[in-house]
Formats: sequence, C-alpha cells, structure tokens
Amino acid sequence: MTFPTRILLAADGSPSAARARERVIDLVAHTEAEVHVVHVALVSAWTHPAPLSPALRARVESEARPVLADTVAQLEGAHVPVSGSHLRTGRATDEILRLRDEIDADLIVIGSRGQNAFVRVLLGNDAEGIVRHAPCAVLVVRTEEETR
Repeated sequence: MTFPTRILLAADGSPSAARARERVIDLVAHTEAEVHVVHVALVSAWTHPAPLSPALRARVESEARPVLADTVAQLEGAHVPVSGSHLRTGRATDEILRLRDEIDADLIVIGSRGQNAFVRVLLGNDAEGIVRHAPCAVLVVRTEEETR
C-alpha cells in the first residue's frame, strides 16, 4: 500500500469539511504528506464565473477568503504545515479536479454534505463528481449524523 505524499483538502466551512480536516490531520501524523487546501467560491450552480464583473468577483472572493484562512489556521494550529492554500471561483468539482492536476495530488479529501436525491439530481453532488472523475484516491468524510 502506498501512502499519500500530496493531499488536497477541499474546505467549504461545513461540519463535514471540518471532519475531513481532522482526517487530514490524522493522515499527516502518520505519513508526513504535503497538504494543500482549496476553497471554491460557488457563484451559481448554473453559470461560469467568467462573466462576473470585477467588483462582484472581488466581493465573492472576499467572502470566501475567511473559510480558506480558517481551515489553514486550524491545520497549522494542529502542527500540520500547509504547502499551498488555493482560492478558486466556479464549480467545485471542476476547480478541485483542475487543481488536483496542477499540484499532482495523490489523495483528495472532501466532506460529504449528505444531500438528498433531489438536490443531487438538480445541482449535482461535488463529492460524487470528484469520486467519479478523479485520477487519484478520494476520501469522502461524512458527519456523524450522516452515518446513522
């Protein structure tokens, strides 16, 4: 079994993302893997961020930065050095997979929000899309409520 050497943690501020962060802390304690964190600011499930005005893009990014900064701070507070923090705008699945390719991560860790079937069909499920299309291992972490 090969242990990961470069982990990409997807952060969105949700309880399941917090549990995913805790799994990364556990993994790094046993593997010394390099960690990158990404937060994707979703503009709309149906549009691409390219048509955003510069002012709207700046607002979306300024609202997203604290989520990314908090996750990085939590990791560093647990003595996990963060090799890169990445703020992206767009569809989470696309941006996470694109960054995975850029940094050549061999493990993606993402929380599952436990969406119901209607929401998954309507909007898609980020974790499901990443599992289907990632060329590397994916660890999907659920909250305790989702495992019951």
